[in-house]
Amino acid sequence: MISMRGHVVSITAVFLALALGVVLGSTSVSERLLTAVAGDAGSLREQVDELRAERAVLQARLADADGFSAAVGPRAVSGLLDGGSVVLISTPDVAPEQREQVRELLGAAGAEVTGALELTGGITDPSRVDQLRRVVTELLPAGAQLPTAADPGTLAGALVAPLALVDPADGRPRTSGEERAAAFAGLATGGFLTASPDLRPAQQAVVLTGGRPGADDAEDRAITLARFTTQLDAAGGGAVLAGAGAVAGTSVPVGAARADPSISSVVSTVDNLEAAAGRVAVVLALREQRDGRAGHYGVAANAQGPVPDERG
Repeated sequence: MISMRGHVVSITAVFLALALGVVLGSTSVSERLLTAVAGDAGSLREQVDELRAERAVLQARLADADGFSAAVGPRAVSGLLDGGSVVLISTPDVAPEQREQVRELLGAAGAEVTGALELTGGITDPSRVDQLRRVVTELLPAGAQLPTAADPGTLAGALVAPLALVDPADGRPRTSGEERAAAFAGLATGGFLTASPDLRPAQQAVVLTGGRPGADDAEDRAITLARFTTQLDAAGGGAVLAGAGAVAGTSVPVGAARADPSISSVVSTVDNLEAAAGRVAVVLALREQRDGRAGHYGVAANAQGPVPDERG
């Protein structure tokens, strides 16, 4: 008979054989897997290199196109706004160079930039609505009326419009220099905006914004700025709202304006402010506004095209 020790030795031998087989088998499988993975990795590296090369070519072409647009832009808009005047309004996320480039194009088009307003984040901050409402009520010029809508964008626009825009009916300022100075000082003290020295009312307004959604309340802020621009449009000779980044959603002001028919039917928008072609579109859209039309331009999915159609 086989002793207990023999049973133990036999069972141990069987398990050792199984373990050795598993090790040898797994080693063979691992080698095949490693070979296959190495091949896939090499193929993926080649694809990545090809995509990087394609991206470099596209970036070079884009840079060339932007350079061309920047070079011909002043000629393309020359004289389009002769005799006109514009107030330039911007939010904190607008790059200073973009604001200056728009100013230069407006000058090339023959428009006089009568001043600039730089809005702070406070004017679109949902937590400061009550404070903004009090400031608007206190600073509203004599003869001006508050709109029935109580949202912050409409209220802020109702205050800024008579300060920054002339009456389109007769081309005269709605406020005196003293009234404007006092109101702008109050808005600055409240932390809502700053005005350039000696800003004079203009016929039209351009509102420049960034384009990337930020805080959780980005949509509320975007709607506020869109409605603010609508008030400027209604009070003057037209307004253009321009942003960067070609974002189509309602978390950015341009997207919010385009999503609301009551705004998109009257305010023109441009979604690629960061591109030279987009800044040219701002001037062309402003001319369109002067002609009583509105449109939406840029490269986002909800744009009508890159620039206004000259055929109207």
